[in-house]
This record gives sequence, structure tokens and C-alpha cells, in this order.
Amino acid sequence: MKQILALALVASFVISGCKTNQKTETDMNPFFAEYNTKFNVPPFEEIKVEHFLPAFEKGMELQKAEVEAIINNTEAPSFENTIVALDYTGNLLSEVSSVFFSLKSAHGTDSLLAVAPEILKKLSVHNDDINMNPDLFKRVQEVYTQKNKLDLTTEQSILLEKTYKGFIRSGVNLKGEQAEQLRKINMRLSELSNQFNMNVLAETNAFKLVVDKEEDLAGLPESSIIAAAETAKAMDLEGKWVFTTQKPSMLPFLSYAQNRDLREKLYKGYYMRGNNDNDNDNKNILVELTNLRVEKAHLLGYNSYADFVLEERMAKNADNVYELLEQLWDRAIPVAKKERAEMQKIIDREGSNFKLQSWDWWYYAEKVRQEKYNLDENEIRPYFELSTVRDGAFDLAGKLFGLQFEEIKGDFPKPHPDAQAFEVKEADGSHKGILYMDWHPRATKSQGAWCGAYRKQYRKNGENIPPVVTIVCNFTPAIGDKPALLSFDEVSTLFHEFGHSLHQLLSDCTYNMLSGTSVPRDFVELPSQIMENWAGEPEVMKQFAHHYKTGEVIPDELIKKLKNSGNFNQGFATVEYLAAALLDMNYHTQTKVQDIDPVKFEEDYLKGIGLIPEIISRYKSTYFKHIFGGGYMAGYYSYIWSGVLDADAFEAFKETSLYDQNTAKAYRENILEMGGTEDAMTMYKNFRGREPKIEALLRQRGLD
Repeated sequence: MKQILALALVASFVISGCKTNQKTETDMNPFFAEYNTKFNVPPFEEIKVEHFLPAFEKGMELQKAEVEAIINNTEAPSFENTIVALDYTGNLLSEVSSVFFSLKSAHGTDSLLAVAPEILKKLSVHNDDINMNPDLFKRVQEVYTQKNKLDLTTEQSILLEKTYKGFIRSGVNLKGEQAEQLRKINMRLSELSNQFNMNVLAETNAFKLVVDKEEDLAGLPESSIIAAAETAKAMDLEGKWVFTTQKPSMLPFLSYAQNRDLREKLYKGYYMRGNNDNDNDNKNILVELTNLRVEKAHLLGYNSYADFVLEERMAKNADNVYELLEQLWDRAIPVAKKERAEMQKIIDREGSNFKLQSWDWWYYAEKVRQEKYNLDENEIRPYFELSTVRDGAFDLAGKLFGLQFEEIKGDFPKPHPDAQAFEVKEADGSHKGILYMDWHPRATKSQGAWCGAYRKQYRKNGENIPPVVTIVCNFTPAIGDKPALLSFDEVSTLFHEFGHSLHQLLSDCTYNMLSGTSVPRDFVELPSQIMENWAGEPEVMKQFAHHYKTGEVIPDELIKKLKNSGNFNQGFATVEYLAAALLDMNYHTQTKVQDIDPVKFEEDYLKGIGLIPEIISRYKSTYFKHIFGGGYMAGYYSYIWSGVLDADAFEAFKETSLYDQNTAKAYRENILEMGGTEDAMTMYKNFRGREPKIEALLRQRGLD
């Protein structure tokens, strides 16, 4: 319920009585005054861990007062004095939340993580106090019952509908013991999700593969060896080489290291995270999370948690999700089996007496790629220097939407010293927003890549409030005397997250609750995934793929090899993803509380649907943060659902031209600017002129 949750960004206010001639503790907390920074970004360097809890408490106190003012308003409930007023509550809480939770993921120091449990408990109580407030809901309900008489715009109607449904779905109609039970469940869910994430981070940081014999490095590219030596040196293991389960370290090792035993050891270190029967074990946590979600669904009148979640998604129900996933599964499994057979032939031809295993897949897939396409990933990395790829994404946004990106240097607040900051401008030079970019792994950063916002776009009293957006990644860092050189997968990830940032930056909405990425989960990946398509187009690639030493544009021969290998290993990529998406659905379509063994539950289910043993699910249960530590429960399918949309949408450009201005204008106005102010399918049809077709996705993945 975006308008009353802690992460909403709303109108600014000034706390009266804070300014005195003498410095007080209140004055020294940077959250307790208007940000005195350029573009009103958070003053990151001034914010200390001890500032967060008092700021959260003050933010909750102020939002409660704002809510009470709505309830006690003697005027009859109206759209403005109830629905809009509610959307504008909680500014301080939103500001504090956006900084805290962004830093918790991107720079989760021990001291920051230590205060999270108490903050999460207080937020759970606070959110339930508002979401389940019968007096507040009474006013909302009165407005809702008059909706057909109010002459509302589409955006206003959507805001009213989401506000009303948000209360219902939050349990406002529950009474007595049931209401108290839901409150306890919500608090426990918050605690467990936080602990799940902390355990995954701890497990990731705990594992290291130490190599002390140079011969065990055979096959590895020089860049990987140098990076491992630098990692070892940082760990006071000079003279050795250390490989971690961070993907920039792990994937080159799995792809090139000739020592099969070490490949197995490293890969098992990765997929056993959270399943080592130690203090960081996640098995009991994920079982309790699953069962609590079943209980919550039942309290709210649903058979399963998937039923509860999918009601608000494009998919609408689990049957529709399974229909799509199973259709793709039936196409992808035969392709994966062909890939397996090709790799086994190489093993047999080499005279090796073993059967392909999961930790062999990357190594022999790389051999297949070199044999079939004469393409070695190390050939193309020198052309994908991070800053030129980033500038290529900026250039694309300029050609499509007229945007300009200017780096802000010097004394400007940043969430981490490694981050870069850019002012985003329209073609006419007017300010559009701020974009932070934070590229490389560190021990305090969660794995993966994501895009978030320190402030969302919205309007207050006719004034546009511009967004402050952040992209966080874990890309290959600079190694030795070489700059950060990306794999093509990392290039695609950069364009993907940049697409999310454009969704935030180009938002043109009135209400905070509906702006930016406030869309159904299975629609939100459309603006990100469509950008990946441009990254692989030769015309676009030549704009950013320049050799880091010579400046030479990537040769046509290499582009052709990349293009020819575009569907390489797609059986594997699709199957490992679908396995995770189906596993997620299997957890969340459970209709009763049960004491399961999650390892057996996972193994039995995936074996039952025909997953071949040489491929494991992209995320095994014990480190599946999307569904047990994030917001993708009963929603990991969203990437492929949005994949149907993005493949079909990109063909609209292919049917005209990659930079076609009319198509770009239609896409911007009907998708990127709209936020959640219209039904998702309606937005898509307004752009494309029809509903999406799956054929484009099948062609894109070589599954047609």
C-alpha cells in the first residue's frame, strides 16, 4: 500500500521549533532539517548510523499525526482531503527509509545491519497501525462509494482504487484475534526476510577458494589470475590466489579453470549458501516464511499466497502463470538436452571418463562456443570498457528521448565514495533528475544488480518534484593496469538496470503512490529488459564498443560472432531460470501449513518436472533472495512474462528503425511516463496497438 508504507516519497515539510541559537541533538541529525544540498539529494556524508533510529521514530510520529488530522477533519471525506492527503503523508519517514534501505543493500556495514531488526519491528507496527485503522478506512470507504459521481481523471480513479483495495488487502476488516494474528505475522515476516538476507550475505563473504599452486590456475585468463592475487593480498594471503562466489570472480573460474575438482569446490560453495547447518543456515527460516504466508493468505480470504499476490498482477492467477512457464519449459528442455549432448561429446572426445556435472557446464559450454562460433569471451572484453558502455547507454537515451547526462564532480553528496553522480537533463537543458551509479562488488554489498530511488517523481501543489535514482551493480572491477572490462552479460545487465532508471527518471505522474516503477511486478521488467535488445544491435554496439587501448571500434567479424552465438546456451539459460520461477510458484501455491524439508521439497519438485541433473535452479531455495528476502514471492515468473512484452515491444522499433522518433515518443508517453496511472495491459496496447504476442520471445531465444 504505497501511499502509507514507509518507503513512499511525499511532500516536504519543516519541523517547527528545531532551529535555535544553540546546537541540539535534533539540529545535528541531518534528517531533521531540509536537505541543504544541491538538487536536494540526501547529505550522505553527514548521515551516521546513530541518526537512523531517532529519525525513523520521529518520521512515524509525524505520519501518525498527519493521519490523525485526516481522521479528525470535520469536513466530509473527499478525494482531496482524504485520498490525496493520505498520499502526501510521511515525508520524513520516506526520506529516512529510502536512505536506510538503499544503504543496507549497497553498503551494509555491521553497525548498519545491527540496527535493522529494531527498525523493522517498529515499521511493522507503524504500517499496521495505519493500514488497519478502521477510522481512516471509514473515510476512504466513503470516498470510494461515491467514485462514480466524482468526475475523476483516470489517474485519480486508479489512486482511489489502489488506496481502497490496499486497506482491504492489508486486513482492515479483520477484528479481534484475527487482526492481532495478522500483526504478529507481518512482524515475523519482516524479521525473517531480513535475517534471510543477512545470512546470504554472511555466507557469500565467508566462502573463499584459496589456490596456492600455480598449476591449479591453468586455463584461466590473465585478468582472472591478477584479480585473484589482488583479492588474496587484501586478505593478507599474499603469494596465493583467492576466488569467491561473487560472479566476477566465480564465472571466469568455472568457465576456464582446467582443475575440475576446484571448479566443483567453488560451485558447491556457491550453491550451498544458506544450507551448511551453521549459524547462517536458511532452511528453517524459509519454511517458516512459507507457512506464515499461507496463514496470512487464509486470514485475508485466499487459498494460497499466490492467489493473494497474483490478484494485483497482469497474470491474475496461478493458472495463467503456469501456462506460460510450462509452454516455455516444453520448448527449452529439449534444447538444453541437445546442449548437454554436445558437451558430453567433447568430454568423450578428450578421453575423459566422467559424465557432465553442473560444475562442468560453464567450462564445456565455453569449449562449445569456441568450436561452433570461434568466439572467446576474452576476445570481446577489451571492447567493453565500463565507462564507454555506460556512455553508450547514455547516448541511446539521448537518441531515443533527447536526454543528456552530465557527471557531477567535486564536492557532491554520494551514497558511497565509489559511486558516480550524474545530472539528467531534457533536450532543452531543463533538469530531469539525478542518477547515481555504483558498479563493483564489496563485502558490504549484496550480490546482483538493482535500481532504486532516494526520491520518486511526483507533484505537489503543481510543483514537479524530480527523482533521485540509483543503480547498483557487481561488475568486474579494474584489474592491475586494466580498467573495468565487462563481459557481454554485464553489458546487458548495465542496459537492463539503466532501463529501470529511465522508468523512474521519465515518470510524469501527479501522485507518489503511482509514479515511476509503481506498476505490477510482471510489468516492471518491460522497461528494463527492452533496453537489453539495443545493447546487442550492431548499429548501437559500434557506438560504445571501442578497444580500451587503441580506441578501435569493435570489428564486424566479432559482432558477427556475437550475433551468431546469440542463441548459444539459451536452453541452459531458459531452463535454469524457469526452474527457479516454477519453484517459487510451487512454494507459494501451497494451501496449507506444513513442516517440509526444503532440500527434499526442492529436489523432488524439480526432478518431477523433468529438470536434468546437469542444471540446477538459478536460485536454490536457501539463497533465493528474490522470494524469501525480497518482493518477488509468487512473482519470479515476472521476468519471462515481461520478456514476452519486451521482445514484442522491441519489434515495434525493428519494424521502423532502432531510433525511430515516433515509436520512441509513443513508448515514452504510454509506458515510461505513465507509472501506474493506467491498467498495465491498456498501457501496452496504447503503445503497440494490440496485445503482445509470444512469438517474438520464442524467436529471440531460439525456441521457435
